Amino acid sequence: MDTMAEATRLPVDVDAHPLVRAAAALRPALRDHHEEIEQEQRLPRNLVDQLRAAGFYRLVIPRALGGLQADPLTFLRVVELLAEGVGSVGWNIANNSIGQLVTLGLSDEGVKEVYADGADTVIAGTAVQGGGQAVPVDGGYRVSGRWSFGSGCQESVWMLGSFQILDAGQPRRRPDGTSLHWRGVFPRAQAQLVEDSWDVAGLRGTGSFDWTVEDVFLPERRTMIHAGVPLDNQWERWPGVTYALPAQAWVGPHHSAVITGITRAGIDALIQLAGDKTPRGRTGMLCESPQVQDAVGRADAILNAGRIYRSAMIAELWNTVAAGEQTTLEQRARCRLAAVYAADSAREAMDLVYRHGGSTSFKRESRLAECWRDLHVVGQTVTIAPEWYPIGGRVYLGMDPGPRLR
Repeated sequence: MDTMAEATRLPVDVDAHPLVRAAAALRPALRDHHEEIEQEQRLPRNLVDQLRAAGFYRLVIPRALGGLQADPLTFLRVVELLAEGVGSVGWNIANNSIGQLVTLGLSDEGVKEVYADGADTVIAGTAVQGGGQAVPVDGGYRVSGRWSFGSGCQESVWMLGSFQILDAGQPRRRPDGTSLHWRGVFPRAQAQLVEDSWDVAGLRGTGSFDWTVEDVFLPERRTMIHAGVPLDNQWERWPGVTYALPAQAWVGPHHSAVITGITRAGIDALIQLAGDKTPRGRTGMLCESPQVQDAVGRADAILNAGRIYRSAMIAELWNTVAAGEQTTLEQRARCRLAAVYAADSAREAMDLVYRHGGSTSFKRESRLAECWRDLHVVGQTVTIAPEWYPIGGRVYLGMDPGPRLR
């Protein structure tokens, strides 16, 4: 097949992709580790090694840097399957990949430093605005700050954080007077984790602790200015459709894939439970209940409706870019809404199967309880929050959607 043509096409059968098959094959190993992940609030080292060997820490890195340059549908399916095994694993792989995309917006010198030890260098931290302050010095900045949600910080080599630059004690601003932020990439060794800052009901294994740096020198090469909204595409100089896509094909869908993967595990958990359990006071098994049969059928349909809409919108953006055309604001809004809708559909499906698990559902050791806890933590993230519906609605109504979408 012509290499250029192949590079502009999405896979016909995503589940047949070697990376996706590798993720599916790893699910039993993830289940073997899930109790340790919960208790230790981190991914075990040997599991990280397995994830690295499978290529999951270099999914979105360009081939020119030794990465796999996965298309977004393949990336999302890998995340979904890993989250199906353990929600925290899917979450950390998803966040690592978005952090890596952000770092590809650094200067060539900065990218070379960050990935000096390989394309599977792990990135943690946050790409959203705020958290730190910096003072200019020769060659860079002295930075201090505290950031939340350092998912994957125990296995990471670098930490991504946002900061404002102070001139004579006052933050630098844009010409129009609005706030101006930079992103910086810090060595993990220079960051301090804040103990007990990740005391949560679900996704405990992500290790999303707060982290700080104190008067750390940050060279200019490891900084970049925010280009408008926090996650605008600043990595498009890298060749390939993967890097020319608008951020909406990645950000939002990445967390949406975590939640749909967890829900699939939840549906499967009810199916298994229904074949084993005879409810108290009844003579028939749970699977013989028409209400349970209805719940399983409805949950599967609800979940897959959202998943298919999400994939269709990402494919539309991909095909537009591959054809050499610019995506429209309406397309980008619809892609963002598709990610939110897939997440909301997953939440609805999960709540349905959780209810029909009866008293088993609320036992801490039950798979249904694990899925329900993890899912509802994912569902609170701002990337798939319900506020995206009116933002999209304003686009369709011909109104200014606001600064979060343009």
